[in-house]
Amino acid sequence: MNPDQYVQDKAASSGSSFYYAFLFLPKERRAAITAFYAFCREVDDVVDEVTDPGVAATKLAWWKSEVHKGFSGQSNHPVMLALMPHAQTYGIEERHLQGVIEGCQMDLDQTRYLDYAGLQRYCHLVAGVVGEVAARIFGQTDEHTTEYAHTLGQALQLTNIIRDVGEDAMRGRIYLPISELQQFDVKAHEITKREYSDRFTALMRFQAERAHGLYDKAFSLLPDADRRAQKPGLMMASIYRTLLREIESENFQVLHQRISLTPLRKLWLVWKMQALGRM
Repeated sequence: MNPDQYVQDKAASSGSSFYYAFLFLPKERRAAITAFYAFCREVDDVVDEVTDPGVAATKLAWWKSEVHKGFSGQSNHPVMLALMPHAQTYGIEERHLQGVIEGCQMDLDQTRYLDYAGLQRYCHLVAGVVGEVAARIFGQTDEHTTEYAHTLGQALQLTNIIRDVGEDAMRGRIYLPISELQQFDVKAHEITKREYSDRFTALMRFQAERAHGLYDKAFSLLPDADRRAQKPGLMMASIYRTLLREIESENFQVLHQRISLTPLRKLWLVWKMQALGRM
């Protein structure tokens, strides 16, 4: 299997909403974002699938070294072999990839966040940096688009956190800030025991309103000059914001299940953005 086929299979097998947004890109841009997304999946899977924290830390350290080798022309991993030919073309820098790894490292070192400021740092690394790279690959021409990409990345990550509250708790992680759990009088053990309450619903509504605010802010930050090029990001926003509204309509029943959209619905949302330019 050659490197391009490896990253294609890695991206397709993830079942992620992101994959749908890549379908309408020109061949070279699609190849670049697929390779970058495969890299993100590789390092994220280390944290999610390796049960021994020591082994996971060793694997992330290996990836740090492999990324450095990649930018020195010495990597042998198929993901890096597929990604590096696109790095100069689309302004992908070593600091971007190392930032994503640093964010995944936080998942090994930290399972709780004292306040939203701390959570923002995590979201910046695992989603904001990803958004920045994606915006460059999609065809960014205005420097202000970077701020849009970081803000949208935060919104997408907060939507993930809301969707995965129950699933993450089973892994021993609660991303909802401790200060906000206290604000709404929700105990960590209630989340791990999957206990719903009006207090939990109010807490989750607060999280959803924050995410909606970030979506609105991101859209306002996107320069008109880059709106057409950044359609793939807007496609992802359409899918994720629709998912957020679905979670809201089900009254945040996220502790015992993972609420999702069907593939057909995702395709419809992507097509609507591509053809009509609206969500």
